[in-house]
Amino acid sequence: MEATILHSGFDGLKFTVQADISEGFREELASAKQHAKETYGDCVLEFGTVSLNVTSKGARGFTAHTGEHGAVWLFQDPQDRIPNNPGITVDFRAFMLATGGLKGAEQHFRDCMDAFGIKYVETQLRVARADFAVDLLAPWFEPDREALVVPPGTKITEYTGVDETATVSSGARVVGLRAGAVANRQLAIYDKRAEVIQQNKMGWLTIWNAALEAAGKPPLDLTDRTTSQVWRFEMRLGSKQLRNRFEMRNWQDVHDIIGDAFTDALGRIRYCMPTADGNRARWPTHELWHQFEAVVGNDLLHNCAGVLPCDVIRANRTAKMRELDAQLAGLFVTRAAISDVSADNFFEFMENHVEALARLVKENTMSVEERLLKAQCKYRLR
Repeated sequence: MEATILHSGFDGLKFTVQADISEGFREELASAKQHAKETYGDCVLEFGTVSLNVTSKGARGFTAHTGEHGAVWLFQDPQDRIPNNPGITVDFRAFMLATGGLKGAEQHFRDCMDAFGIKYVETQLRVARADFAVDLLAPWFEPDREALVVPPGTKITEYTGVDETATVSSGARVVGLRAGAVANRQLAIYDKRAEVIQQNKMGWLTIWNAALEAAGKPPLDLTDRTTSQVWRFEMRLGSKQLRNRFEMRNWQDVHDIIGDAFTDALGRIRYCMPTADGNRARWPTHELWHQFEAVVGNDLLHNCAGVLPCDVIRANRTAKMRELDAQLAGLFVTRAAISDVSADNFFEFMENHVEALARLVKENTMSVEERLLKAQCKYRLR
């Protein structure tokens, strides 16, 4: 049974910036934070077209936001830095991403950084997290923990409420599943309708009804769960995937290969239809998972390079090693020929000549550590 797709797109995106705020901006934030503490409410700072709501939170820094259609901004206090923490963290809001997408988020980021007078270069950016979600109207569906086929060792959590993180009684209606870890790779399947009602996020209802209207279908009546049950399938990728595995650093990297990262993640987890077959790998894939995969693949088609950066790096490094080995072999042949070494004695000559080469390396005025570092910086094939 096929579900109706009500929404698809990024639901979370977090960047960090290895930069400090200016002294003037710090003073404005400190004053606004103090005012927020005294008034028990946000203090709004205006920077041209950008409005920044500064809160009283942030023990050793400043917490602010640019509204529901903006982002949450965390600024380190340059006068009271937390060691090894990024100077700035930007966590884009779900509604910003739902309405503006990646391009809207990037434009908002650059507009704010200019307005706040923060100097930075692209190499100072880091991608910390990205979430992609698909909302499916499927009143007949209910998550089944046994239906998830995940890599060995992956933690799976079943919950029966928006804020609950553990399995309660087996008689309760299951409203969600989580598998994996946010820092690495996590799948979440949950009752989005319940979240919208409980947290009064009616903006999602507007988004869903717009999709239904475009399809010539009637709007949702959230009071009737049997006709308005919306399930969200969401894949979340953390820094271990985005930075370590896929080498994503800045906005251009995200635009170029974020699709590859999500495609790879979907290839490692499946939601199936359990059968009596003891081999879970042979279980048929659930129709909702087919839809989820198809939407992600289609939406992120232009954000794919089709190959992992680590695979490219490995291939380049292997090719360079083969090239250098061929050069070394050729040099040994030439050196042997000049020394009148016969073919029968060539391999013995190679073995004995290693000692002479080691002496030359030791006699060099530059240490082995320095020379290795210089070579690594030149090729950067890792």
